[in-house]
Amino acid sequence: MVAIQDQIVLITGASSGIGSACAHVFAQAGAKLILAARRLDRLEALATELHQEFKSQIHLLHLDVCSQDQVETAIATLPEPWVAVDILINNAGLSRGLDKLYAANVQDWEEMIDTNVKGLLYMTRAIVPGMVSRERGQVINIGSIAGHQTYPGGSVYCATKAAVRALSEGLKLDLLGTPVRVSSVDPGMVETEFSQVRFHGDTVRAEQVYQGLKPLTSLDVAEIVLFCATRPSHVNISNVVVFPTDQASATMVNRHLDR
Repeated sequence: MVAIQDQIVLITGASSGIGSACAHVFAQAGAKLILAARRLDRLEALATELHQEFKSQIHLLHLDVCSQDQVETAIATLPEPWVAVDILINNAGLSRGLDKLYAANVQDWEEMIDTNVKGLLYMTRAIVPGMVSRERGQVINIGSIAGHQTYPGGSVYCATKAAVRALSEGLKLDLLGTPVRVSSVDPGMVETEFSQVRFHGDTVRAEQVYQGLKPLTSLDVAEIVLFCATRPSHVNISNVVVFPTDQASATMVNRHLDR
């Protein structure tokens, strides 16, 4: 395990779920954190918690990754001590709806494409040139099993995560010959706010997604992200696909009636 003490780690979508869990594990490892999200109040609460627990150095970005202008401005105006980002974790992402393609809400498509694909592209374009010029760095994209296997009602979400998979592979090809590494961590079912967002706040429907099984936690995924980031510089963990034991594919799960 390579120490990442004092390395600068930028995490998008850091206000909840996998992003927040990544903030915790990287703070515990001694990294300096740039936390980006739309919900500033949550970021501030998270920063307070991490500073109290780990004495972490933290810089907050009130940022919507869907906005190219916001991303470019935020990165261009980082204070000097925070400019040299060592690790970019492209975590911001969401799913909207579970409708058939021909009956779906077009606005749901727009949100997924803007966040999952364009947001990742904007952040990568803003950060990676600096990594190349400094001759160090790593990009870790949070993908999904949905990028490997399409499921009913998920066609557009699956398409966006297939794009994340392709962009991760393509970026790695483009960076060949540089020391900059690219990893993709692609989980199956993780119990976060994901399903509540997908179902527009329908908590009952969201809870049914995980009923009768033990899904992954955000911390499970965050620890894998940390593992990718702490390998020796000659080791690139290209892609990790991780399921809960109760899940075998995007569509096959084992539900226990007694849970």
